[in-house]
Amino acid sequence: MSKAQSTALMIDTGKSGKVSGLLLKPAKPLFGYVFAHGAGAGMNHPFMEAIAIGLSERGIATLRYQFPYMEVGGKRPDQPAVAQATVRAAVAAMRAKLPGVPLIAGGKSFGGRMTSQAQAAEPLSDVKGLAFFGFPLHPANKPSISRAEHLREIKIPTLFLQGDRDALANKKDLETVVKSLGKTATLVLIPNADHSFHVPVRSGKSDDQVRAEVLDELVSWGRKCVK
Repeated sequence: MSKAQSTALMIDTGKSGKVSGLLLKPAKPLFGYVFAHGAGAGMNHPFMEAIAIGLSERGIATLRYQFPYMEVGGKRPDQPAVAQATVRAAVAAMRAKLPGVPLIAGGKSFGGRMTSQAQAAEPLSDVKGLAFFGFPLHPANKPSISRAEHLREIKIPTLFLQGDRDALANKKDLETVVKSLGKTATLVLIPNADHSFHVPVRSGKSDDQVRAEVLDELVSWGRKCVK
């Protein structure tokens, strides 16, 4: 496979100014994934980079991007309205860069939740599905399903990629939530994995092996989404 092309972008979010983005594009992408970062680390975090590279090796383009608070080095995540506007701007930027290529949106933890909130408020243009890496169902070790209420407003397919030891998504509650969403929602539980998809040595697998499994699940699901 030929090497993917990497392009740095500046994405105009409107009132919150411009944020950095990084498009990684294989020669003929099957689809594009608009990939938002988690609350505590930006688009260049090793996990974000590894996922983007792994997807490019599987023929999938990615656009990683910063939320405004991360762009200026802030610690406190943006208010939902600001984050959702940024998601919309990133989707528009990728659509402009990949005309005719179907899009899926989502992200890691906070980024995935902000993407789902944006979709629930008003469908993201041309987005065929949403894929989440570690959807944060509740604060760490405080089980609740209140953060899932907006998911009922989403009418396109959703994919939840979760570790079954995720402290931000109680397994039983997550299974209940996904089941309540009906046939459009898919849950993939990774045995022994935590919120960052790290697995203990006793699992018999490495983090790299787990990440490859997660990527294969996303690509397989995404193929069906964009048919």
